[in-house]
Amino acid sequence: MPQRIEQLKAWLTSLPGLRDFSFEPASGDASFRRYFRIRAAGQSYIAMDAPPEKEDSKPFVQVAQAFESIGLNVPHIHAKDLSQGFMLLEDLGSVLYLDKLTTETADRLYGDALGALATLQACGPLQGLPHYDRTLLMREMGLFREWLLGRELSLTLTGDEQRMLDQVFTLLADNALQQPQVCVHRDYHSRNLMVTERHNPGILDFQDAVIGPVTYDLVSLLRDCYISWPGEQTQAWVMGYFELAQHSGVLRTVDEAQFLTWFDLMGVQRHLKASGIFARLNQRDGKSGYLKEIPRTLGYIDRLADRHRQLESLVRFLRQRVAPLMMN
Repeated sequence: MPQRIEQLKAWLTSLPGLRDFSFEPASGDASFRRYFRIRAAGQSYIAMDAPPEKEDSKPFVQVAQAFESIGLNVPHIHAKDLSQGFMLLEDLGSVLYLDKLTTETADRLYGDALGALATLQACGPLQGLPHYDRTLLMREMGLFREWLLGRELSLTLTGDEQRMLDQVFTLLADNALQQPQVCVHRDYHSRNLMVTERHNPGILDFQDAVIGPVTYDLVSLLRDCYISWPGEQTQAWVMGYFELAQHSGVLRTVDEAQFLTWFDLMGVQRHLKASGIFARLNQRDGKSGYLKEIPRTLGYIDRLADRHRQLESLVRFLRQRVAPLMMN
């Protein structure tokens, strides 16, 4: 897309103080957005290219301003031209949580991320955001059936298997909708959190924020598709957040057992969705690198069979029908 690059450079040149700058790729993501690092007059910025016919950037602007207003460390928007799909953003650096998470750093880094999450849930915007309603929850789980089972694995389901998935999807949607509804980032994980010297973490990729279940972002963070931790350690972090959410007023009349059930079942919904998205990225977009994350992602579900009898049929299906095909 050389023409887009030239248009972006021309727009940057029109901005005050940016007539002479260096320009290099910073990153892409799983959408049509691209990012470039701009250096000018001793300062570093990020230029975002989001083709308006492919990406609506208005939610990014809305959520960025709302999150910044409550003290979260999101990129400040220095300039924007939504008609062209260009923005000049604050540069939060290039060190992902995923790059720095180790057994030695995890408590500190997750502590910072959980503190920011408590701020988001206690103070985050509730006006103007879409709701994580049943239709959206079910559509997301449908990605698992269509893209992973159907297109990636070419798996033909029996009538009983179709009915089983329908029942599980309904259970998981019901679980999500009965939880307290808060502001949800929707992709709060180690590849969207930056390690920053001040106000850690830096938070990216928030434009799909919704009003939804209190455990959703917690699952994204602690049962991450890109890195996993021992179950006991994860549960300790979950319980630490449970206390934090109680103290901040996010949770009021919920006991630990109920919260853990919400968390576990919310995770199943997210992991079905994510595995479907990873398959779609391969099948539709030619991004095969995400396929390697599917076994870890579905593995979280496998480990819940002994704790939730409602999941036994799903786990058996994953073990007997899905796992053998994933190993081919």
